[in-house]
Amino acid sequence: RSGKPATASVQNRWRQPEHQGVRDVNFDERLNQIVARHSELSTLMASGDIIDSDEFVKMSKEFAEIDPVVASIVELRNAQNEAGDLAELIADGETDAEMKELAEGEFHSLTDRIPELEKQLQVMLLPRDAADDKNAILEVRAGTGGDEAALFASDLLRMYQRFADKHGWRFEIMNASDTEIGGVKEAAAEISGKGVFAR
Repeated sequence: RSGKPATASVQNRWRQPEHQGVRDVNFDERLNQIVARHSELSTLMASGDIIDSDEFVKMSKEFAEIDPVVASIVELRNAQNEAGDLAELIADGETDAEMKELAEGEFHSLTDRIPELEKQLQVMLLPRDAADDKNAILEVRAGTGGDEAALFASDLLRMYQRFADKHGWRFEIMNASDTEIGGVKEAAAEISGKGVFAR
């Protein structure tokens, strides 16, 4: 096997070109291709047959990009399979009333969740911008309103910090001007990590 196919770009393998609709008749087939590529990369990297370090780095990067997509695909397909099983249970004339009621509740919950999962995957399959992984500089300034505005600015800064922590990003205060009561007159922070600028 040559090195080229194994290191084909993620863009070519599984991202949808901008001029095409994200959701089309080949949507499920594209998902199958992503899962297959994920498995292929996992096998290749675990085999120990890759001698070229640059090639291994490229594979690792592609695997890291595909991995969260595959997790979403698995979640979607599990939900679809479970909804199908519940539909059969509901349609079965031998299912007792109490069980059918429980199944219907879970079925409706899943049918609401499935479109959300599909939309999430559609977004993940959009072409990436080259700037998506750049760091972001956040500036927060208190508006007019004295102490109340400064306290609001402080709450806003902490909210962004929690958001960064939730996504595993680094949040570093570059400078800050605090008030005596714990508010913030102005502050600047650098946020770094995968996909920061895209958010």
